Amino acid sequence: MTFTLPESALTAPTAPSSSSAAPSAPAAARIAPAGTARGFALYVGFDEAKAAAAGTDLGTIVAALKKTLAEVAPGAESFASVALAPETAGGRDVDVVRLALRDPAAVAKQRPAGTRGDDSADKTGVTIDVTRRHLLLDGDRVSLTFKEFELLQYLVLREGRTIERTELITSLWSNAGDEEVPNERTIDVHVRRLRAKLGRYEDIVRTVRGVGYRFDRHADVVIRQSHAPSPDRF
Repeated sequence: MTFTLPESALTAPTAPSSSSAAPSAPAAARIAPAGTARGFALYVGFDEAKAAAAGTDLGTIVAALKKTLAEVAPGAESFASVALAPETAGGRDVDVVRLALRDPAAVAKQRPAGTRGDDSADKTGVTIDVTRRHLLLDGDRVSLTFKEFELLQYLVLREGRTIERTELITSLWSNAGDEEVPNERTIDVHVRRLRAKLGRYEDIVRTVRGVGYRFDRHADVVIRQSHAPSPDRF
C-alpha cells in the first residue's frame, strides 16, 4: 500500500432557511431526501508523484483547501483523509479515491454478478456483461461487432495491464488466414471505432503511448461475468 490520492470531506452546518436560499432546496432534497444536508464530501484525485511534479505536496494542498474554506464559510468544520491504494490500481485517480474511501455510489458499482437480478440494468454508467456479451451505456444496449466485443473483453479480463498491439493481433486473430491478419494500424482503427461507441466513457480504454492499450475501470463501470477473474492474475 502507498499514499496515492488525497481526499477532503468538508462538513458545514446547515444554513438557516431564507427566501434567497429557496432555489437550492431541490438540490438538498436530492442529496439527503430523508433528512437535512449536513455537509458534503469532496474527492480529489492527485497522487504524491503528481503533487511533487507540480512543486507541492498533499499536506500543502489540504492546508490550502482548509484556508479557502475558512474564508468562504467561517466557522465551518472540516476533516481531511488520505486515500491509500495499491500502486497497480487502475482507473482514474478520483475513482480510485472514491473506492478506497468507500464512497457508497462507487462501492455499489463494484458488486459482483449475482448480488442483484441478472436482468436488472444500471441506469447510469457502463455495464459490460462478459457472459452475455452485452454492452450497456446508461441502461441502453450498444451494438458492437464481434471483433469489437472481443477486443473489449480481452482488455477487460486483463484489467490494469497494458496490452501490446502485437499481443492483440496474435490472440484475437490466431485462427485467421494470412490475408486476414491485421497490422498494428488496423488495431488502432478497431480501438478508435470501439471508443466512438463508448461515447463519454471512451477513456476506460486507455492508450499507452508507444506500447498499446489498457482497460481502466472507473467507479461508474460494472463488469458482469459468471466466473473467472483476470486470466493474468495468480
